[in-house]
Amino acid sequence: MIYVFLADGFEETEALAPVDILRRCGADVVTVGVGKKVVTGSHKIPVTADITDTQAKTDGLQAVILPGGMPGTLNLEKSQTVQSFVDYASDNGLYVCAICAAPSILGHKDLLQGKEAVCFPGFEKDLYGAKISDKLAVSDGNIITGKGAGAALEFGFLIASKLCGEAVADKTRKSMQCP
Repeated sequence: MIYVFLADGFEETEALAPVDILRRCGADVVTVGVGKKVVTGSHKIPVTADITDTQAKTDGLQAVILPGGMPGTLNLEKSQTVQSFVDYASDNGLYVCAICAAPSILGHKDLLQGKEAVCFPGFEKDLYGAKISDKLAVSDGNIITGKGAGAALEFGFLIASKLCGEAVADKTRKSMQCP
């Protein structure tokens, strides 16, 4: 199971493009509303989450995905539930994925030391100890990061390749007409 945490102010494309890709690949993806079931994105699009953070469980967890956006990233970082799930995933070698401003959350937790990572320009200072890449999305060990909304598809396919396999991710990429 893959949890995608949604907090008010999240970047819609960064959250929903990976959800769509992963579900097309057959992954068990669950959107998790932080504090409520209907969460409003940074562009005023309301999204009904599958569950709320009070319903989230670690049983069967494979990965945690944190979309960026403002103030969504700040709201994710303030959530004790999000913090505990990032810690659990990291401590158990599960994938921890963040895009745009959200890799700053991982940097503040010292999870990027010596790891290749990307983020939205201007947040590099928060990726403590990371080797900043110029790629759209990058994987280093159990950490996957993406640059921003324009990189949401690459980010989603990179996560899919790790969790569903290269062949499934490539087949899905082709079926979606992505280069």
